[in-house]
Amino acid sequence: MEESGLKWYLDFESGIDLFIGKYEHILDTKNRVIVPSKFRENLEDRFFMTKGLDNCLFIYPEVEWKELESKLKKLPLTNREARAFVRFFFSGASECNLDKQGRVLIPRDLKEHSKIIRDIVIIGVASRIEIWSKEQWDRYNSNEGLSYETIAEKMYELGI
Repeated sequence: MEESGLKWYLDFESGIDLFIGKYEHILDTKNRVIVPSKFRENLEDRFFMTKGLDNCLFIYPEVEWKELESKLKKLPLTNREARAFVRFFFSGASECNLDKQGRVLIPRDLKEHSKIIRDIVIIGVASRIEIWSKEQWDRYNSNEGLSYETIAEKMYELGI
């Protein structure tokens, strides 16, 4: 298990708490994974897991889920891509709770989507948590087109 920079911060502009950091763990034989304690503190009793982009899983605290749900409900039903995204996003969603040991069950369909077999990387990405297969995470990070410098240049073009 490796923990690096795992902290919980407050975004003072929006008032939203931010997940940050990286944690490596192992999926147990019952398809459960321990959620890092710094992340557990703020997930509360109920949170949501769904198919993420790039073959990972997204976990949203309930307050973030409700905000995203509200935005997605406003997408035009007449837009084909909007309908497709909403279907993809909500059909893979699962309401979750932590057990007494701080573990969350990864449903079979989400496990298949994310290609998780055993080794897992859990990262904080501002308002959500992502769960990755270690192999997928390593592959994603080794992609030459995704160098930090290249991404930073693109963000600059977007005004960030």
